[in-house]
Amino acid sequence: MEYQLKTPIIFIIFNRPDTTEKVFNAIREAKPKQLLVVADAPRPDRPEDIEKCAATRAIINRVDWDCQVLTNYSEVNLGAGKRPATGFDWAFSIVEEAIILEDDCLPDPSFFRFCDELLERYRYDSRVMCISGQNVQFGQSRTPYSYYFSRYNHGWGWATWRRAWQHFDFQMKLWPEARENNLLASVFENEKGLKSWTDTLQKTYEGQLPAWDYQFTFACWMQNGLSILSDVNLISNIGFGEGASNTMDTHSPYNAAKTYPMTFPLKHPPYLIRNKEADAFTENTLFDYHPSILKRVKRKLQKVLL
Repeated sequence: MEYQLKTPIIFIIFNRPDTTEKVFNAIREAKPKQLLVVADAPRPDRPEDIEKCAATRAIINRVDWDCQVLTNYSEVNLGAGKRPATGFDWAFSIVEEAIILEDDCLPDPSFFRFCDELLERYRYDSRVMCISGQNVQFGQSRTPYSYYFSRYNHGWGWATWRRAWQHFDFQMKLWPEARENNLLASVFENEKGLKSWTDTLQKTYEGQLPAWDYQFTFACWMQNGLSILSDVNLISNIGFGEGASNTMDTHSPYNAAKTYPMTFPLKHPPYLIRNKEADAFTENTLFDYHPSILKRVKRKLQKVLL
């Protein structure tokens, strides 16, 4: 019997009909009963956006299954940080929990069931703030179970609850207190990570980075929350290159990473402990991106590199 998805999907779109169509087709296969679509308006200094945004929004009109479609289309351009943030605020004023995909995050079909089941399992467990299908361990299994716990909430294909999103604050009003009292020292074991993230969060607070995900990461840390990360990669980012907001480097090893299906029934960890080894690897590669480090990773893991 085909699995029936129970969870609403939030779909973030903008001006890329090509990638949007591919992700939309994956959503169509999952057949959510509720689809909440968030779109930014064309940029005032990019006239070509008008046609591209219109073509992208038109894809949503192709919903041909039993589904309630709700749209939140901005009339002014809010940007890559504020538009998703306000869109999530809108969506979670309507639904209690949701699976979230952006227009360049192509999921393996098993991603939907993975999120669906874990949203239900951890619905009332405030220690868990979100679930992600993005795995950046380059094929290295980190656990004998289907997923592990992390301090990082990867945003390429994820899911969360209203109870977690309520802690989100785009303005990061808690940051000055957290900085002055060195609260991040309880999150990081080493000075390198502490210094790097203090700098990143300070820039985010000052508005230098067009982000929403750093604010959510900060909110999770301030609640001492953990994220669930799948032990195999379930999401391929197909939006690297021209037209991307942040993922410009087409030579990045994270570009269009291969996905693998999740095996069911899920094997649940009998504990809720952060995987320090996986987090250290993520910190030294994804968040301390340096080509020479990733070249060594490639050589070491050549047989399993995505």
